[in-house]
Amino acid sequence: MSGEALLKAVRAGRTVEAAGLLDGMTDGERRSCLPALKELRKELRSAPWNAASRTARPALHAAGAACHTGAAGAATWIAGVDMRWSQASPGVLLHVLGDRETGWLADLTHRLAARPATSRVPFALLSGLVALSGCEVPTTDAYVRGWVEHIGGSWHGGGTVAQRLRKEPHLSVMVTALFESLEVTSQIAWRFGDGPGSWYDALAELSEEGTLDRKVVLDSCVARLLRGGAPADQRVFLRLLSSLAPTRDEERERSADWTVLACQAVPTVAGYAQSVLASLALDGELPSRQLAEMSSGVLFRTEKKLVRAQLVLLGKVLKRDPSAADVLLPAVAEAFGHEDTDVQERALKLVERHAGALPDSSDVRARLEDLSADLSPGLRPRARRALGIEAPDSASTVQEEVLPPVPERARLAPAPESVTELAEEVSAILASGGGVAVFERALDGLVRHAHRDRGALVEALGPVVARCWWKDRDPSYPVVDRSFRESAQGLEVVLAALFEGVGMETLHAAVQQGPTSGNCHHSALSRALDARLWEAGHRLRTDPMPFLLATPTWDTGLLEPDELVERLTEYRRLDARPGTADFAQALLRVRRDDRGTAEAAAARARALGSPEGYRLAQWLTAEGPLLPTSRRRTSGARVLLELGELEEIQGLFPKEFRLLGRPLTVFKDHWYCRHWGVTDQRYWPAVVPGRRELVAARLLRDVSTAAVEDSRMDVAMLPLLAEADGTAGEALHLCLAYGLGARHPEDRLAAVDALLVLAARGQLDAGRLGSDIGELVRGGALKKSRLAESIRTAAATGAYATVWSVLLVLLPALLADLAADGAGRGAVRGLGELLAVAADCAERSGARGDLAHLAGTAERHGSSKVVTQARRLRTELTREAVA
Repeated sequence: MSGEALLKAVRAGRTVEAAGLLDGMTDGERRSCLPALKELRKELRSAPWNAASRTARPALHAAGAACHTGAAGAATWIAGVDMRWSQASPGVLLHVLGDRETGWLADLTHRLAARPATSRVPFALLSGLVALSGCEVPTTDAYVRGWVEHIGGSWHGGGTVAQRLRKEPHLSVMVTALFESLEVTSQIAWRFGDGPGSWYDALAELSEEGTLDRKVVLDSCVARLLRGGAPADQRVFLRLLSSLAPTRDEERERSADWTVLACQAVPTVAGYAQSVLASLALDGELPSRQLAEMSSGVLFRTEKKLVRAQLVLLGKVLKRDPSAADVLLPAVAEAFGHEDTDVQERALKLVERHAGALPDSSDVRARLEDLSADLSPGLRPRARRALGIEAPDSASTVQEEVLPPVPERARLAPAPESVTELAEEVSAILASGGGVAVFERALDGLVRHAHRDRGALVEALGPVVARCWWKDRDPSYPVVDRSFRESAQGLEVVLAALFEGVGMETLHAAVQQGPTSGNCHHSALSRALDARLWEAGHRLRTDPMPFLLATPTWDTGLLEPDELVERLTEYRRLDARPGTADFAQALLRVRRDDRGTAEAAAARARALGSPEGYRLAQWLTAEGPLLPTSRRRTSGARVLLELGELEEIQGLFPKEFRLLGRPLTVFKDHWYCRHWGVTDQRYWPAVVPGRRELVAARLLRDVSTAAVEDSRMDVAMLPLLAEADGTAGEALHLCLAYGLGARHPEDRLAAVDALLVLAARGQLDAGRLGSDIGELVRGGALKKSRLAESIRTAAATGAYATVWSVLLVLLPALLADLAADGAGRGAVRGLGELLAVAADCAERSGARGDLAHLAGTAERHGSSKVVTQARRLRTELTREAVA
């Protein structure tokens, strides 16, 4: 009877009445109520959000927690996701759980505290359970986060943070846990605030007065910084460390920690540690060997501000104590290998100033001589003079050009012979994608095995497609057909057709009418690829093809003409009907650059007497492959390309392929583009092998966003285009220019890879690239600082002559802008870095000659980076060649 009354009170949402009924129940009676409460919970899960029955949730939450007699079950119930936004209050939960044994409550407390902070278990409930059970306070991320929010809330108890902390019974344990938690810091960093009354000042005040052990807090703070982490997390503890204001004795005791932080921590923390050690060193409280150890690590860092500050510190110490030269100069020379030649020169000046204090035959001199080899060629003679090394008689500083190996075409292996092997390859493609070779082999394998034994293929692929999004969807919802009607989604549509996961009407409509989505500048490439996939799926269900005609011979997408003729011959023997899209793709892929081979294959094709044979013969004997005319257009800061019509890809080609030959316009509105992040882009160059300019022009706007709008991963296609077949023309070089100025390092690295591949293949037009970069910089599409990073990376691989050939065209345009703009910040920003890379390339490649507007820049007053690097470059370009 009491169970019925409880369920009635819960359904009515009368939480207080339900709590009163629970007080009089035994454990057995409570357990007997649990099935009905679970059924009610299931019922409420499907109830609309605004349903009146939802008022029962708080009472149900409390009743279910009380009726679970196991701590694990009670914890799961209390932290349930569906209960999260309609919970019983912590006070009610503590009331209905308060009659449990302390051991049971302690178990429940630690189970709830161990749940992630996203479970949103109220801190008031957790802290109340700690008080009821008398257990050790949990130090989990969820509990620590709740504690910080509890203390930091101004509504709690009034007063300042420090006053509220003084009242905490577990203060020391919780502060220690705060330092040890990695997750909590990033989530509650903003709660530390700033100014008087902040957490920083409160912890410093409590440490100063002895409420907290100051040494423990300091050690914990330094240890947390040593653990590393995200810069935002590190700033929290660095700010706290500053608030603690360590004394000189406390700083000296932790000198080893500062050394590690200066060498390895994030820049803000490293700068703090460097300043502490600098103060100790200048006061004579830091041994020279420890300073040398610290310097070796700091000078290896990429942050120029830290490196320069360290060289200044070493200079001051050496000036005060010249006898430390034998210990400190080898550390100074670690900067000889820095990428910034200004840093190299600063380090060399220190060596020049203090090398006289070294014995002539010391090991230190030998070490400095070895490290001097890392200097730029223009600085090495000064190092030899400073160290008293005789100059070699006829050594040349010109370095041999180093470029990556030229990519070679790889012949595709035959389609997998067994359905088991095919299933493995299809599974790999679905999981992580693959290149053209992997994709084409799998597609051809699906067609071949479906023709031979469809049942065996379906059985082998069953486990592979089990996790596909379209598998076992409710047929009453047309989402699958609608999705595949818009896009083939790679092999997915072929697999869905094989397993009858997509309707025949949808496949037929896709083959006959194409996609339902509108056109965009990618559509010509995507529609040609999708048309072949839709056709393959449709033919699997209606008239299976024995194999595909368009499977390429090479991994670049090219198809040998003799091989295509042999396939058509086999089709004729089998009396099989070629696929329209498949044959069109085969024509676009067949190689025609060897006229003798093409004409011989054309004669064999014509002899077949089939329509496809005549069409192939006509195609092989035509001129090609051709490229359309192009015209530059400006759109804001961008320079884009428009393409004219390509008549040969018209006529008898299917409509989905004719788009490849239609004009490409820049200003035509494209309101919808479904190709964001589409992995099929990697297959687009193989749609028109030998004509990569068609692909580059259609990707140009996307690549430009990586520089103009700071998007990410839009440059990933550039290395594939660099390895593809065909002319490297205006579109590809514009793409490369944008890629070198991309916002994100991984995109710039992809552009550098493409540049080096084109150079290795002898297809890089350095003059065109330099001119394009100059035009884009002047128009505001590219930033010189980003370009300098990319070009420096390319040069560092050993391609100094290649990079110089680009800069030879680029720099005069930028220097002309500087001459016209005077000291304008827009003309100066980033130019010094470009000039530094140019000077390094000139020194290492032996470049000589004149560079327009360089002399005027070098003759400017001052010692800015632009001026000093212009002088360095002029000196190298006018240097007499070594005999």
